[in-house]
Amino acid sequence: MEDLAQRLAAARSVCVLTGSGISAESGLPTFRGVGGLWRDRRVEDLASPRGFARDPHLVWTWYGERRRAHRSVEPSAAHVALAVLEDRIPDFTVVTQNVDSLHLLAGSRNVLELHGKMREAKCTRCDERRPLDDVLDALASGAPDPIAHACGGMWRPDIVWFGEPLPPNVLERAIDAARRAEVMLVVGTSGLVQPAASLATKRYTGAYVVEINPEETALTAHVDRSIRARASDVLPELAV
Repeated sequence: MEDLAQRLAAARSVCVLTGSGISAESGLPTFRGVGGLWRDRRVEDLASPRGFARDPHLVWTWYGERRRAHRSVEPSAAHVALAVLEDRIPDFTVVTQNVDSLHLLAGSRNVLELHGKMREAKCTRCDERRPLDDVLDALASGAPDPIAHACGGMWRPDIVWFGEPLPPNVLERAIDAARRAEVMLVVGTSGLVQPAASLATKRYTGAYVVEINPEETALTAHVDRSIRARASDVLPELAV
């Protein structure tokens, strides 16, 4: 820990890649549920353009449940510690695979949300945005055509679904942050989801890469150091 603290203190550019593990420490359940199913349906069949086209109201029902779960949790000690570190390091970027906004709620400012955000909805046709809660409220009120947009499209969550590419501008900024970094922290991610996981490999970064995860992951063999612990136990020590 002392060596890592010294590296962070000396670094002028740090990139942090986070995954669902950091939010699990806040008590946020994973989106899949037991057995990768939700109400006997595969999540991949819901979080996809095809699933939305087949039954958009069912998909919105699922996201309504997820949104309620998000409202019930607060940022973890790990989220807060990253916000503190950002105040100390000139170039500090959080690249997250999470859509829960917990980094922002903790006070982080430079956050790149690779997989979208559970704060907004967007139109399938014209790409206009609106608060996601507005659509959920309209659905709950029984309003006519609550997910229809005036342009002829439909409102959908601003989330990257299975089979969709990451937003090019967000991915490009994430790659730039990884390339600039002198230290990279990989927190709570399995390393299985691409292209996010590749940001922590020598393909994109020359940084000293430290993985913080209670379990071995697909990235463990590629990092410079692994710390087998919860992020909420490690990061606050680095932010003291």
